[in-house]
Amino acid sequence: MLHDWGVIAAAFGYIGLLFVVASYGERLTQIQRGRLGTFIYPLSLAIYCTSWTFFGSVGLATRTSVEFLAIYAGPILMIAFCTPLLMRVIQLAKSQNITSIADFIAARYGKSQAVAATAAGIAIIGSVPYIALQLKAVASSLETILNQDQDVSSIPYIGDIAFIVTITLAAFAVLFGTRQTDATEHQHGLMLAVATESLVKLVAFIAAGVFVTFIMFGPTDLWERAMKTPEAVRAIEATPSVGNFLAMTLLSFLAIMLLPRQFHVSVVENSTEAEVRRARWLFPLYLVAINLFVIPIAIAGLVSFPFGASDSDMYVLALPISAGATTLSVIVFVGGLSAATAMVIVECVALAIMVSNDIIVPLVLKRRPAAQGSRANFGGFLLKVRRVAIFAIMAMAYLYYHALGNAQLAAIGLLSFAAVAQLAPAFFGGLFWRRATARGAMGGMLIGFAVWAYTLFLPSFADVDPLGAIWLKQGLFGITALRPQALFGTEMAPLIHGVLWSLSLNMLTYVVLSLWRQPTSIERVQADLFVPNELAPIAPNFRRWRTTVTVQDLLSTVAQYLGPERALLSFETFATTHHIDIDRAAPADFRLLRHAEHLIASSIGAASSRLVLSLLLRKRAVSAKAALKLLDDAHTALHFNREMLQTALNHVRQGIAVFNPRTPAHHLEPAIRRNSRPSRAICADRHSADRDHRVHRQQRTGNSRCGPQYAATAARCLHHGRRALSGTIE
Repeated sequence: MLHDWGVIAAAFGYIGLLFVVASYGERLTQIQRGRLGTFIYPLSLAIYCTSWTFFGSVGLATRTSVEFLAIYAGPILMIAFCTPLLMRVIQLAKSQNITSIADFIAARYGKSQAVAATAAGIAIIGSVPYIALQLKAVASSLETILNQDQDVSSIPYIGDIAFIVTITLAAFAVLFGTRQTDATEHQHGLMLAVATESLVKLVAFIAAGVFVTFIMFGPTDLWERAMKTPEAVRAIEATPSVGNFLAMTLLSFLAIMLLPRQFHVSVVENSTEAEVRRARWLFPLYLVAINLFVIPIAIAGLVSFPFGASDSDMYVLALPISAGATTLSVIVFVGGLSAATAMVIVECVALAIMVSNDIIVPLVLKRRPAAQGSRANFGGFLLKVRRVAIFAIMAMAYLYYHALGNAQLAAIGLLSFAAVAQLAPAFFGGLFWRRATARGAMGGMLIGFAVWAYTLFLPSFADVDPLGAIWLKQGLFGITALRPQALFGTEMAPLIHGVLWSLSLNMLTYVVLSLWRQPTSIERVQADLFVPNELAPIAPNFRRWRTTVTVQDLLSTVAQYLGPERALLSFETFATTHHIDIDRAAPADFRLLRHAEHLIASSIGAASSRLVLSLLLRKRAVSAKAALKLLDDAHTALHFNREMLQTALNHVRQGIAVFNPRTPAHHLEPAIRRNSRPSRAICADRHSADRDHRVHRQQRTGNSRCGPQYAATAARCLHHGRRALSGTIE
């Protein structure tokens, strides 16, 4: 039997080692980071393998045989076969300075604050059970490995082990996850620690599998004894449910992209395309390796612990302990601890960024706009908010852990997967459907989340409250058609039922509300960036766009979030790159305004950065709405440029004539006659009569040759083109 203090010392010693590894990662040179990056990135993706994988997969295999493989089929399909999609998401995130999954969705739908807050709220609530799962796994493993004749809570000076683990992991996340306000800046130390943990848990699980399969039993002996054990025979002969397998595969396919920690490590922390290409084969290989011995360990556990003598989720640890393999038991315990700590730390960091950027900062800016201009160090405020958010999230997970009861690890994990899946229609729909709107995205997420809470989340507490069982059987207000696990008489497995109803109503609401109203100008602009288009993005010259906001105003605002030195360096670099001389007292043109918005987005996200600049413009505008309109109208000029040029390219047959912007209009007629092979001359006339500055195009069609009668048309087309390219807003 292991000594209590030795196990606890090993746990805290391992966490201390992570501090050392993370500190070392922060001191790596650029060359060293480049060499290690192609291996750190795929291993950091393995944060997907949490305590659910290390402990819960074995427990699930004892009940449903190979059904647990669905949890890994989805990620393999996404990473191995949908790499172009992942690369496109990464490119969009880098170009928009995206900081989180909520920020990504909000940026697609016109940088909407409401969409960002909705997505963040769903991600936070959906992730709390998953974090609680890790606390439960660590506490259960401690109870398994410690002296079972002694209550864990009675150990002197330790008390509640889960509480101590909660505080320790929160402290680690704060120390290495909130070191700078720039949420897009790579956290090399933290990622090196995560990669190290991925190796530790893989080695520990394989060591346990080899010991159980080849040393403790032997393959032949294990099989013979399994055939004599009714529980083992039942597990071996169990037929997986096709419906459950498909539902779990779908959820895991979505989760590998949408889970806050997965988006953070796969998108925000990505540096090069080479990392993704290596992860395309290395990450699936990792998933295969860590699941090689799940079935043998599950069978060995059923053979060794009949009639529920041990928790099936803890078989991977209980088997070495029963065999007297003390050293291996400690290694396996550390491996399980590693699987839990990696997930908790990165998840808390990702969620804390969403809390600060998408919930707290907008509230502070809207309620105290005057303070925004006088706050000397808004970056310090951001760090404090994120640190408090980490401890708050861990506190919620700790409370949920105590309310779990005897719930299986896999059941808790699937609950979180189903919650985060409610982001899928808005996320993936926004990448392929240009017509989607912020109203549709927010409505779909809210409806889907409400159905998830009613059909999956609330029923998970039915065992805790006696009234819950009555509610499940009779339905809300006694209405049988509203039974949470049989809505309108649909009889399916609880997981399939909840996922089908929530995602179906989510998508239906998303489509209907998007079609209900035309997209706004800023939504059309963002749709141009996020949805595949035949025309590559262009960067127009906004030389004539001016505001009364000075360059110094912009510099001071950016400095509040990134610091004075970094803000000044960024502005100087921008001036050098664009060959311009920045006069601090001069009005800022739109190029500089867009650059400032991009910089602030790296700290507080795209939606909140738009709000910051609108408040700055509000100094000379009538209202906050007018300031937002002014900012969005400037973006609309970019949208108009793209539409006009796309139309021209679609109609050019054999050539393109390029004219100097200073060429007088009356000089165009000879040029048009010389370039008369295109069968149509296209002119885009812009009208701004409506409030949304909608773009109306009139196409002038000629015969096979452009005669003099079309010279005026072409001249007018070039005139409007000049005004659009110069950023003029009518």
